[in-house]
Amino acid sequence: MVGEAASDRKRTFYAKADALSPPSRWPVELQALHGTLPDSLIDWAAARARDLRVGGDEVLICAGLLTGPQASARLAAHLGLALQPPDVPLPVPPDLAPTVLRLQTFQTPPEDDLPGYVIAARGLYARRLASALREDPTLKRRARVIATEHLHGLLARQCADGIGRAAAFDLRAHRPDVSAGTIRFTRRMLLPATMAGAAVATAGLSAPLETLLIVQSLLSSIFLASATLRIATCLARPEEPPPLGLPDAALPLYSIIVPLYREERVLPRLVRALQAIDYPPEKLDIKIVVEPDDAPVHAALARMALPPWFEIIVAPDVGPRTKPKALNCALPFTRGSFVVVFDAEDVPDPDQLKRALAAFRQGGRNLACVQARLSVENADETWISRLFAAEYAGQFDVLLPGLAQLRMPILLGGTSNHFRRSMLELIGAWDPYNVTEDADLGVRLARAGWTTAVIGSSTAEEAPITRAAWMRQRTRWLKGWAQTLLVHGRQPLRLVRELGWGNLVPLLLLTAGPFASALLHPLCVAWLIADVVRGVFLTTPGTTLGVVATALSLTNLAIGYGAAAWSCGLGLKRRGQFALAPILILLPFYWLLLSVAAWRAVVQLIVRPYWWDKTEHGLGRLRPQAPLPAGAPARAPAGILTDSA
Repeated sequence: MVGEAASDRKRTFYAKADALSPPSRWPVELQALHGTLPDSLIDWAAARARDLRVGGDEVLICAGLLTGPQASARLAAHLGLALQPPDVPLPVPPDLAPTVLRLQTFQTPPEDDLPGYVIAARGLYARRLASALREDPTLKRRARVIATEHLHGLLARQCADGIGRAAAFDLRAHRPDVSAGTIRFTRRMLLPATMAGAAVATAGLSAPLETLLIVQSLLSSIFLASATLRIATCLARPEEPPPLGLPDAALPLYSIIVPLYREERVLPRLVRALQAIDYPPEKLDIKIVVEPDDAPVHAALARMALPPWFEIIVAPDVGPRTKPKALNCALPFTRGSFVVVFDAEDVPDPDQLKRALAAFRQGGRNLACVQARLSVENADETWISRLFAAEYAGQFDVLLPGLAQLRMPILLGGTSNHFRRSMLELIGAWDPYNVTEDADLGVRLARAGWTTAVIGSSTAEEAPITRAAWMRQRTRWLKGWAQTLLVHGRQPLRLVRELGWGNLVPLLLLTAGPFASALLHPLCVAWLIADVVRGVFLTTPGTTLGVVATALSLTNLAIGYGAAAWSCGLGLKRRGQFALAPILILLPFYWLLLSVAAWRAVVQLIVRPYWWDKTEHGLGRLRPQAPLPAGAPARAPAGILTDSA
């Protein structure tokens, strides 16, 4: 009896001790929650945290059982640290805001000759903080804890102007040679155009027919080389996708940036698509970037209950209002070692992030970017959307994969670009003054000696359904291509050194070639019609030069249309949309529309070089989305939620 009584007292003692102190099997961030949540729930969070190699508090936050500020308050109390109030400003210089955001720590002015710290300690960082407190007990009176959400909010408000200025002007200030913001388009375009025109006019006055035939032959040769390169990509065999392979524990933190402007119609669809991504939510960091005066989007977001791994970033109203500037504003707030950009109407394949990581692993450290394939989901609406879908199929299912296999530079698509964050920051991130920031990034990555891969994972997009919407979008694209050519062509010798002729020639053929072709195509068609009307079609001048020029022109005409039709048709076949192939009979008319867009781009390049002509989304009939995967996001087993603490 005495022994049993002693055992009872011992059990009671340990039960009381357990009630007062958290079990040692829990990491510090979960020990801080002892008595707040059921022990069985904390055990579940600890087990999932071990499996994912994340913080237990992050598991509970993503499961919706705890808020970030609650976790920070409990951690501060558990470690005996002060809590930084969310409404008290921090003396952070604006130019240091990106560094503070990256380190999640701000060093305050010294007290007693020792620096103080404000620390956003969450997850594994909380464990490092606890270890530092054990090694240096004086840190307890010098450190304060702040919730990550509060730190981001404080810096977004206090340093908005500095963050906006860095996003808008840093590349132009530190790398003026690769910024479209330092190009004087009128001067850069008028002088070469005037000199070339004067040279051609002078030669034309002395030998008009010979001059015309020489120019015709040169242009035909360039266009023919461009078509030949496209044919080469049609002959390249698609590579087998690398195996996924990575367990959840080995997955890195991945950041997703989605810039929005007047996109309230597609916002619910976007959030659902992002929630359907097959990736542990504890390792997702999603930034929705909005403009300060976009009241409809702000109101729509306020009505939505966004998951905890989403964060809204307001892009300060500084500098040009462009998508790349918005991306630059969000980048300092991201925490992932990999970053991907999606557009508002995008629906990526759920496994796209994992497939991108598999490609990065296979491609080695020199692989800086992975481009997913873009597909059109409303192709059957209008003839414009059908041709747009065929063009996208040729671009993303044939041309870009072929270029990647040939190890040539790639002009990136505007969305679904996955980057190693370190390399993205090394080249200065996005150029706010280039209206096709994707094409410019592709060139800058190649100039830095890095490569780009294309993966089979797709992102569904919405095509323009009216000619007017298509024209505005295509004008912006062509204007951006011209910007990219002018920016990177201003130091031609340096460009050759960095790219080498083997990369430079294909790059010019894929940028300058199509742009020049689009500008001159109406003249060629008019010339062809005039020859038919005069009855001299398929006849040649009596000179050898005339024979060569005519042969090149006719060959270029046939191969140009043939290469485009083959590329688009092959892409439609690979995409499983070959039923759309009959629309390719309208390619000649489509190319005339491209010519109109190209000439509009030239005019805009002179009068409104940095104007971003917004493409509206949510106007087409989009396919219904699949239901969310059963396991996303992770939830604690229902039975343990009712256990007592």
